[in-house]
Amino acid sequence: MSQTTDLTPPEERIWRAFPRGESVDFRAAENEDPALGDTWGAERTVRASVLRALLLKSPREDGEIPALKIKGARITGILDLKYATIDAAVRLSHCHFDGVPDMYGAQLRQLNLSKSVLPGLTSAALRVEGVLRMTGCRMRGPVRLGGVQITGALFMERTEFTAPDDSEPVLQLNQATIGDDLWAPEMRAHGQVRLTGASVAGRINLQDTEFIVPDGTALDAQNLNVGGHVRARCLRAQGRVELRGSRISGRLDLLHAHLSHPGDTALRASSCVIGELWLRRGDRIEGALNLRRSHIEILTLEPEMLPDQVFLSNLRYTVLAPHEPAERRLPMLERDGEPYDPHGYEQLMAAYRHVGDDDAARLVQLAKQRRRRTTLIWYGRLWGYVQDATVGYGFRPLRAAVWLLSLMAIGSIAYGLDHPRPVKADEAPDFNPVFYTLDLLLPIINFGQESAFAPAGWHQWLSYALIITGWILATTIVAGVTRTVSRQ
Repeated sequence: MSQTTDLTPPEERIWRAFPRGESVDFRAAENEDPALGDTWGAERTVRASVLRALLLKSPREDGEIPALKIKGARITGILDLKYATIDAAVRLSHCHFDGVPDMYGAQLRQLNLSKSVLPGLTSAALRVEGVLRMTGCRMRGPVRLGGVQITGALFMERTEFTAPDDSEPVLQLNQATIGDDLWAPEMRAHGQVRLTGASVAGRINLQDTEFIVPDGTALDAQNLNVGGHVRARCLRAQGRVELRGSRISGRLDLLHAHLSHPGDTALRASSCVIGELWLRRGDRIEGALNLRRSHIEILTLEPEMLPDQVFLSNLRYTVLAPHEPAERRLPMLERDGEPYDPHGYEQLMAAYRHVGDDDAARLVQLAKQRRRRTTLIWYGRLWGYVQDATVGYGFRPLRAAVWLLSLMAIGSIAYGLDHPRPVKADEAPDFNPVFYTLDLLLPIINFGQESAFAPAGWHQWLSYALIITGWILATTIVAGVTRTVSRQ
């Protein structure tokens, strides 16, 4: 029985409209729900095999541009366009599909499935010369678009992706090539979305999008390449957001985002190259944040969003915003679960120096020395405590002056109340408790007092204490000054 001679009335309407590119609308009302399409009668039911035959035969009329434009139809069977080359535009909006369309390896001029309900879509290696539009669709099974090539844009705003099980991603766009934008605000995905190795020449819009895989990877976008911005404001992700190895030339905008994957990694953007990363004004990240080995020109990061675990080893950035006191930035380095890594402190110090905040840079250097101290053997830690208490590892030089003045005051008072006896009474100069104390404290200065007088008893023990303290202070001051000069 020929499909072109045994057409039902709705199929005849479509067949007559196709050569002139006219639209056939079967809807009883504009706001009807295509999810109820399995209850629609024969008056709006179309066989997928008839649509296939129509697209392959592509009847034409002189002076007209053919196109398949259908609204509100129930399409039965499987629309099999595998490896087909279709020159006409295909628009099947507000439709209900009983079977999963198969467009593997097909070449289409344009495909529009807006606001339709489908049990899935098999279209890997599909080539679309114009725009692929799935706006407002409800996909009840896996959508396989791996390796798709779209010269224009891909539209998936307000699209819902679900699947009967979680054995595979609900949306596969791995290795896809999109010549313009990927537009998917308010998209809902109850299952994994895979964008691994995809290339988008324009922008990606994921504003108000929701990804839900509570115990796994919700968005797998490893090695994603984006020529413009990724707008993901108010994004909600239950499960890991995986961006490892991605390159985003513009801005990755995660303002007001909610990222949740407790007990595991919530956001991994390691080994990435990103122009700007915005993490601010959102909820506190539930799960670890991993930015290892990434290169980010401008990192906008609010301390309130940081989780308990942050991995920043070998992260490079030029600007860190907003400008915060060092005391608010240092905890993120202390939350790194890895062993002591000086690079994180050096990077933060460089960011403060970049904006001219030398005081904050010195605080970071001091924190770095204190963190390093925890990795040393016991006598190294002891010497570190001495340097910290006396001169703050060279970043608190006024402490040395305070120590010297305090010890000089103690010695001067003690020796002023009870003079030590002279070594040679007839040759000794007049005793001066201040300069005698300075002779004991400063090992490289000699006022002639120390050699002329010989303390005894508690005088002697005090002199030993002042001499030892003086050497410690002198050594720590030299080490601190040397460290400070070398940093400059």
